[in-house]
Amino acid sequence: MEPRIVIVGCGISGITAAHRLIKAGFNHVRILEATSRSGGRIKTGSLGSTITEIGATYIHGPSEQNPLFCLARDYELLNSDALTPENQAADVEEHPPWVANWFSSSGQRLSAELINPAMEKFYDLVFNLPDVDGEYPYASFGQYVCSKVRQQVAEQDRDESTKKLWLCAINTLLKVQCCDNAAHSMDELDLDGFYTYKNLLGLDCTFPNGFEGLIKKLMAELPADIVTYNKPVRCVHWNNSESPVNTVLVECADGERIAADHVIVTLPLGYLKKHQSTFFSPPLPVHKLDSIHKLGFGTYNKIFVEFESPWWDADCEIIYLVWEDEDLSEQMSNIRQSWIRKLPVFTVQPPSERSSYVLCGWIAGEEAEYMETLPEQEVRRCITALIQKFTGNGAITSKRILCTRWFNDPWTCGSYVHLAIGCSEKDFENMMEPLPTKGKGSQPLQVLFAGEATHPCFYSTVHGAILTGWREADRIISHHSTSTYQPR
Repeated sequence: MEPRIVIVGCGISGITAAHRLIKAGFNHVRILEATSRSGGRIKTGSLGSTITEIGATYIHGPSEQNPLFCLARDYELLNSDALTPENQAADVEEHPPWVANWFSSSGQRLSAELINPAMEKFYDLVFNLPDVDGEYPYASFGQYVCSKVRQQVAEQDRDESTKKLWLCAINTLLKVQCCDNAAHSMDELDLDGFYTYKNLLGLDCTFPNGFEGLIKKLMAELPADIVTYNKPVRCVHWNNSESPVNTVLVECADGERIAADHVIVTLPLGYLKKHQSTFFSPPLPVHKLDSIHKLGFGTYNKIFVEFESPWWDADCEIIYLVWEDEDLSEQMSNIRQSWIRKLPVFTVQPPSERSSYVLCGWIAGEEAEYMETLPEQEVRRCITALIQKFTGNGAITSKRILCTRWFNDPWTCGSYVHLAIGCSEKDFENMMEPLPTKGKGSQPLQVLFAGEATHPCFYSTVHGAILTGWREADRIISHHSTSTYQPR
C-alpha cells in the first residue's frame, strides 16, 4: 500500500519536502495550511511603489553551497550582480560592506571616519572569538562583547569624548545584533552557542521582484490540489492504537481526522512553545520538550517608512542612530516611553520608481512586541519625531508607514530561533529527532520535524529551512526504498 504523508504547514520547509517526495514518486502527499496563503514567514508586500519584505528579506551567503541561492538562480529570480563569481566568493560574515550614514541624538551627522574604528573593533570581536582552554569566564555573548569592548576602547590613544562616542556607537551595533538574532538582549545568547551558526560565502542579496516569487515558482510545480488552506491542525495522534493500519491520526480544528503513515511537522518554534502540551498525543518525549523550552525564539519586526524625498545621501544604503546618553547594553526601564530607542538602524529600500523613497527600520525584543500594540498613527508619530531629532531637521515628515507584527501572528508567535544561554547543538538534534525514538514503537518515522528551528547551524535562515524539508523527505524516501513499497 502506498504510504500516506501529511505535511503540517505550507512554509518553505513544507513546500520543499513535498517537492522532494513528489519527485521521488510518492503520490499521496497532502499539505495542511492553517492560513489562506503559502509561504509562511516568506511574505512580500508593498509601500507606495516599493516592494517590502514582510518576512524573510535576504539570501544569506548566495553561493553554490546555498540551496536557496541555487533555486533563485535556476528560476531566474535574481539580478545579474548577484550571480557574479566575485559576489559568490565574498567573505563578509553576514556583515555587508554597506555605505552608511551615521546620526547622533544631538542632531549631528557623524563622519564614517570617526565611527569606523569602533565598528571594526566590534565586528572583530563578534566574528573572531579567541580560542580559550576550558570554559569562557562570561555568562553570555553580550557580557563577553561588552567586557572586551570596554577594555579595548579604554586602551586607545583618543580623547575621552571620542571614546564615549565609540561606546555609544557600539551600543547601536549591539541593538542591530539583537535584530539579527531576534533577541531582546545579547545577554540572552549563549557564548558558545552563538558560534554554532555557520556563515556561507557570498554577499547577501535580495529578490528584486519579491521573495514570494520563489514560493510561486515552487508551488506551480506541485499538484494543484496538494494544499488544503484554512485547515489548522489541532493535534497529531502518534503511536495510535485506534487503527491497526495507519499509525498516525491528524486531528484538524474543524473536526476532520486524517489518517497517515508519516506526518512532517514544520511549525515555527514559537507556535510549538505555546501549543506543545496539546498538539501531540501522547506528549513529546521529555528531552524533546526540554529543547523546545530551552531554545530561544524572539521577535524582530520591521517598520517601513515612506518619504516625499530622501534626507540621506544618494549612495547611502544603511542609516545608524547613535544615542549619546546610553551606556553599553543598557536596559530600558520603561518600554512605553522608550521603546523607540530600540530602533537602531534603517536600511534604504531600492525603489521601483524614483517617486517612492522608503526606509526599513529594524526593532527587536520586548520593544518590538510592544510596538505591535500601538496604533499605526502612534508608531508613525514616534518615527517622525525620532528622525527629526537625529537629523536636526524638524521639517522631515513621513507619508505613510507599514509595520510587521510577527509576535501577535497566532501561527508564528515571533520571528526565528536563537541559541539562548544553556543551549547547544544537542538541542537541535533533539528537535529534529523523529518519533517514535529508536527502539520505541513498531512503526518508525510516524512524526518528523522540519523548519529553521531544526537545523543545527543554519537556524533562522530560509536556506536552513529548505535543507530540513529535504532532510525529512529523504528520511521517508530512504525508509521506503528498503521496504516492500517502491515509489513509482
